[in-house]
Amino acid sequence: MTLRGLTATLLLTAAFAMPAAADTSSPAGKWRTFDPDTGAAKTIVEIAETNGALEGKIVELLDDGETVCSQCDGDRRNQPLVGMVILWDVKPKGGEWSGGTILRPANGKTANASAKLLDGGRKLEVTGSKGIMSRSQTWERVE
Repeated sequence: MTLRGLTATLLLTAAFAMPAAADTSSPAGKWRTFDPDTGAAKTIVEIAETNGALEGKIVELLDDGETVCSQCDGDRRNQPLVGMVILWDVKPKGGEWSGGTILRPANGKTANASAKLLDGGRKLEVTGSKGIMSRSQTWERVE
C-alpha cells in the first residue's frame, strides 16, 4: 500500500470512529437527568423526534436507586425503568416544545410537559406542570 493509500485509509477510519456531532437545534439526543431534590445524576434519557413530536425514554440508570417504577399505576407498575418512556407527545411551538406529558418515576405522577433548549443546545430545561404548580429541572446533553 502506498503512503497516499495508507493516509486515506487512516483518515476514513478516524472519520467513522468519531461520533457525530449532536444537533443542538433540537432536543433529540441523550440527556443526563438529575434528582430534583439532591441534584445527583439520576438517568440518561434518549429523546427522539417521531412524527413531529418528542418522545424520551430512560436508557441508563446512574444511581443505585429503584430499578422499577414501583410508584407507577397501570401497565407501568413495577416495570423496569430502563426502556420506559417518560416523555411523550411534546410538540414544537415557536422556539420551545410543549403540549405533551412527562412521567416522574419517583412518585409515578404525570404532568403536562414543556421543554426549552438553553446554552446553545447543551442544556434542556424540562418543566412539568399540573394546574398552577410547576417544577423545572435542567438536563445536560451527553455527547
